[in-house]
Amino acid sequence: MSNTQFDRRDFIKTALAGSAAVSLASLAIPAMARQEAHSSALHYGPMPGIAKLDANENPYGPSKAALSAIMKASQQGGAYYAYETGLRLIDMIAERYSLKPENVTLSSGSSGVLTSAALYASQTGKILGPDLFWDTTALAPHNQGKADILRLPKTNDLAIDLDAFYEAITDEVSMVQVTNPNNPTGRALDPVQLEKFCIKASKKCLVLVDEAYNELTDMPEKHSMIHLINKGHNIAVGRTFSKIYGLAGMRVGYLLSSADNIEKISKFGMGGYAMNQAGLAAAIASFDDNAFLTFSKEKIEQGREMVMSAVKANGLSALPSTTSFVFVNLGDVNADKFRAEMKAQNVMIRGVYRDYLSWSRVSMGKIEDVQKYVNALPRALDTLRNT
Repeated sequence: MSNTQFDRRDFIKTALAGSAAVSLASLAIPAMARQEAHSSALHYGPMPGIAKLDANENPYGPSKAALSAIMKASQQGGAYYAYETGLRLIDMIAERYSLKPENVTLSSGSSGVLTSAALYASQTGKILGPDLFWDTTALAPHNQGKADILRLPKTNDLAIDLDAFYEAITDEVSMVQVTNPNNPTGRALDPVQLEKFCIKASKKCLVLVDEAYNELTDMPEKHSMIHLINKGHNIAVGRTFSKIYGLAGMRVGYLLSSADNIEKISKFGMGGYAMNQAGLAAAIASFDDNAFLTFSKEKIEQGREMVMSAVKANGLSALPSTTSFVFVNLGDVNADKFRAEMKAQNVMIRGVYRDYLSWSRVSMGKIEDVQKYVNALPRALDTLRNT
């Protein structure tokens, strides 16, 4: 379907989901971040000397092509609503995955569409997820006073047990959410087993697969479940330009599913003129920028190897990762205390997730910043173990 055939009013109504849904999910800036932002003059990115390894960003982006597109879009299109640019990106996404434009909806980062999916699902049941996954958007119904997420029991290796997942789908479950590769564990599921699970589970309810880190896996197409949409299965797949594309600050994401699902899910977003010219232009310029994607992936893999070597050298262990972060087992050290000690050394990482008290997530950044983590790691451990 061409842009001229695709009704602009329908696009404005349903395709640009997200900003309101994000606010409904309470995806607000943490108080600490707000305080730090107001403590100095406006500054983009980390302050000089700070290794920012806490948000799974790609500091090597935006690419040169994206920066050029951002400038042009801002100069020539900044005064105008961006739905025409959004239609262009929708067409590109649909063509790549052999889908139709009505199978695609955009939002401000993938947070918007994932939140809309959660709110849609909550109208008829509950969301089932692993014990540990990126659940911020799935918590949207809870934040509105509705049911909590149903979670699978913990596993010893922090992996997702797909058989147990399937058995846990009861009549009260309206959507299953799988993050693959998972965040914060970094693990990727076996694609053959995941496909079998999705086909079976989608006969019972909607299956939402969050593929934010798909491009970082060894074989992205093999690990993706997008092909199941065209086969008629009740699947939705979320993607984002925030990770490997280096556009976290430009806020562009999308959801792929059946036309019926897209229409229903989009009703729980803001709709209207929700996107911005610069972000959409950057996404369009980045979508086929394979040279930049290859460069970024190499840097991320180099950083992961550095972290894994440092973890081993300090007597710790970490889960195998196919993402832009590593989940480190600190043993007898509390992750929040470790985070504070690393911050004292100008290295920003994540602290405790739920009740995983000794697990610490570190993102990959510029190689010199990853080296700061490597250098600070033994000092932080020594300080904490000797106090």
